[in-house]
Amino acid sequence: MAEALVERRSIDVVPDGERHGTAFSQFTLWLGANLQITTVVTGGLAVIFGGDVVWSLVGLLAGNLVGGAVMALHSAQGPRLGLPQMISSRAQFGVKGAVVPLVLVVVMYVGFFASGTVLAGQAVGKLTHLGPVGGIVVFAVVTAVMAVVGYRVIHALGRVASIVCAAAFVYLGIRLLDRIDVGTVLHDDHFALPMFLLAMALSASWQLAFGPYVADYSRYLPRTTSAKATFWWTLGGTALGAQWSMTFGVLVAATAGKAFVDDQVGYVVGLGGTGAVAAFLYFAIALGKLTINVLNTYGGFMSIVTSVSGFRGQRVLSQRGRGAYIACIMVAGTVVALLGRDSFLDSFADFLLFLLTFFTPWSAINLVDYYLISRERYDIPALTDPDGRYGGWRAAALVTYVVGLAAQFPFLSTSFYTGPVVGPLGGADISWIVGLIVPAVLYGLLARRGRSATGGEPPRSGPRTRTRPRQDAGR
Repeated sequence: MAEALVERRSIDVVPDGERHGTAFSQFTLWLGANLQITTVVTGGLAVIFGGDVVWSLVGLLAGNLVGGAVMALHSAQGPRLGLPQMISSRAQFGVKGAVVPLVLVVVMYVGFFASGTVLAGQAVGKLTHLGPVGGIVVFAVVTAVMAVVGYRVIHALGRVASIVCAAAFVYLGIRLLDRIDVGTVLHDDHFALPMFLLAMALSASWQLAFGPYVADYSRYLPRTTSAKATFWWTLGGTALGAQWSMTFGVLVAATAGKAFVDDQVGYVVGLGGTGAVAAFLYFAIALGKLTINVLNTYGGFMSIVTSVSGFRGQRVLSQRGRGAYIACIMVAGTVVALLGRDSFLDSFADFLLFLLTFFTPWSAINLVDYYLISRERYDIPALTDPDGRYGGWRAAALVTYVVGLAAQFPFLSTSFYTGPVVGPLGGADISWIVGLIVPAVLYGLLARRGRSATGGEPPRSGPRTRTRPRQDAGR
């Protein structure tokens, strides 16, 4: 039983005989992953940084829908390819070149692990009476253990979290609405474009940051699973969960002020009451954070293995190696959490917007290549061969990625850097929009020109089997 529970696959293709589940599993997983305290804080930041309630909610919804749609397009690749998300990016960047965005992906996972552990550590510390530092350590160890077990336990955790955390948020929402004057809060309505775009950027960055690992959790679905079903169930779960949590965060931040800023977990639990109710709410917060932190740890492990294996020619990973990689992520994330826990809000906001700059070009390149250039067909064996069809390094994607990064900086606004175009735009940050459009157009032009120059096939292409088209994407 234990052997069946612990996942054996890592960066290798999932065979058809091991595929299982339905597209609905993506809804419960991403709903549970978003019904958690960090999503609440992300929504609250829109108001804390100066936005009004009404337009912050509209901006957050727009960002969740746009960013969630991009993220769900990545999810739809999972059943077709049976591969982790970042392995498929070798088709664009090359078997070795994929390490360029992967370095930043690993930084992202460690950062999200740390930020989630800070908040979850407060809840676990209260439940166990170990205090925040002890809570952080306990939570980090439990996260690592569940990531080692892998895919099945992650989806089971998502199903449980979607129910428990939904119940907690319904209760907290009722308590909050009973405490505040909704009419007065919604009367705070003054549109300001920079604040609206900030809210949109916060939620879009939240969703786009899932992109580098979302297909990791759909790759075990049967190959016959509808791409449309995978897309809509993923988008539905992630947009609903995020908007629900962020709306709660906006209302709390608008009415609680400094009390919420000083102690996010303590204030939210205090809304619910004391005793057994408070214990349940602390448990729900820890469970929600456990769900997303296991995803971050698992995704980080996949990304590190993808990076290393591209240079070593490695196609499979032992259980011992799996445990070692996950332990490294746990240690790094825990250290960052312990060092940064006293300046969480400021650090987290900059972290989100910083990450958005580096992942929008990658998403644009990956989606344009998969859906428009390659038409959902990849030579799977060539993804592990630096001398094969995709080569070690692919100039079109690497050049596009650098140009996509550079194009964003004039439009970027953070506490440590503000681009020259931000002022004329009234302080609005539209860098993420530029980071999607410019790379999508440029890569489309470069990739199509490359295909034309080689007779419609990528360089070093091997023979293709036209009579068995589905095998080309699933070997």
